[in-house]
Amino acid sequence: MKKFLAGSLMVLALGVLGHGAWADEVVGPGKKVTLDYTLIVDNKQVETSIGKAPLSYVAGNRMIIPGLESQLNGMHVNEEKTVNVAAKDAYGEVDPKDFKEFPLTALPKGMVPKVGMVLMATAPDGSRFPAKISALRGDKVELDFNHPMAGKDLTFKVKILKIENNP
Repeated sequence: MKKFLAGSLMVLALGVLGHGAWADEVVGPGKKVTLDYTLIVDNKQVETSIGKAPLSYVAGNRMIIPGLESQLNGMHVNEEKTVNVAAKDAYGEVDPKDFKEFPLTALPKGMVPKVGMVLMATAPDGSRFPAKISALRGDKVELDFNHPMAGKDLTFKVKILKIENNP
């Protein structure tokens, strides 16, 4: 009887331990991940989810920048990490081909353009996107259509809050 009871307790203990390890989800393809993050660029905090709604994404679905996603894989709930993402793995390097020159008359009437000013441009399909004035040359304006974070290395401080199976 003692052998049976000891064997049963051993099986029960292994079952509980095995279940605990199985239930410890990790970030990986197809998992819905919820996290808090703080984004730091050029040693300045530019964005955070702390005190706001956390970020949720499905791993492997290209919903966040690739350099961040790859470094979150394998993390566990409540794990915290500082992730450095090179520009090439974030929003890319600054592309010189994304600087375009236009006549000043193409700007809205009455606008006084200044270098650094951000305008909303409209594509032929109706989508809108930002363009920054990068230079003024006589009667011409140069617009930078690169993503505002292009060429920037990013640092994220992250904490995984929840990992779920994605239905």
